[in-house]
Amino acid sequence: MASSRDDFVIAIRSAFLKKSYQQKFSLLTLIFLSLVILILGSLNFKTIQYIKIGINEVVYRSSFIVSAPENYIKNLNVRMKEHFEIYNEFKKNENELNELRKKKLVNDFLILENKKLRDLINESSQSEDIYAKVLIDKNSPYLKSIILNKGSKDNVKIGMAIADDSYLVGKIIEVNYTNSRALLLSDLNSKIPVLLEPLDIHAVLSGSGKDFGLIEYTKDEYNEEINGKEIIVYTSGYGDLFKSGMPVGKITENKATGQNIVNFFSDFKQLNYIKIVSYKTGVTN
Repeated sequence: MASSRDDFVIAIRSAFLKKSYQQKFSLLTLIFLSLVILILGSLNFKTIQYIKIGINEVVYRSSFIVSAPENYIKNLNVRMKEHFEIYNEFKKNENELNELRKKKLVNDFLILENKKLRDLINESSQSEDIYAKVLIDKNSPYLKSIILNKGSKDNVKIGMAIADDSYLVGKIIEVNYTNSRALLLSDLNSKIPVLLEPLDIHAVLSGSGKDFGLIEYTKDEYNEEINGKEIIVYTSGYGDLFKSGMPVGKITENKATGQNIVNFFSDFKQLNYIKIVSYKTGVTN
């Protein structure tokens, strides 16, 4: 009887030692343990709670360790992209800075050359600036003028130029003792001699009664010479009305009409403080 019992035990053990039976046994064991843990966990045993916490900690730590290389590669990839973006931006800024340095050298040379030419023709210039506040803005469909708080007591005279920073915006046309009136470049009655650069073309800028000016009294083919160039309008200095080289605006195409117009650099509707410029030319001895 004892020998038959031992044979039965040996047969059970040999069966469990087989690979397929081992896998089934392992799976059944895991299912059984899971059911036991769930049942005991529902009973709120402290030991089971500690086991759960331990298992969660092991899973969390394991997932952290396993995902660490992947996260490192992702972060490295992001840093490399940022590095290349910063490098490309740096090269772009470096190229722009070099271009600006070249332009500055050219401008410095032109300034020196201009000074030499002025000295050569014995031309001297004097400029006296008076700062004024805009009191009234007369903005009608035809009249574009402003009233200033400076007059004859401040040495303001008819014909003086008014500027917004360095941009020409108009000229004095009426002077009283304590105030004066200035006509803006956009007024229909405004006409000033200008120079179109870099075309080196002399013309007359007329007001349109709107927020832009028109080029008149110049050769008709200047439109063809523009050919996509950026044309800046400056005062020419003809007639000793204004100092030469004061920026006025930029020529652009009116998309509605297809006509070339001058967009003024200054917004005449936003003038608060302006500069009244007195410019005189003479010959030195």
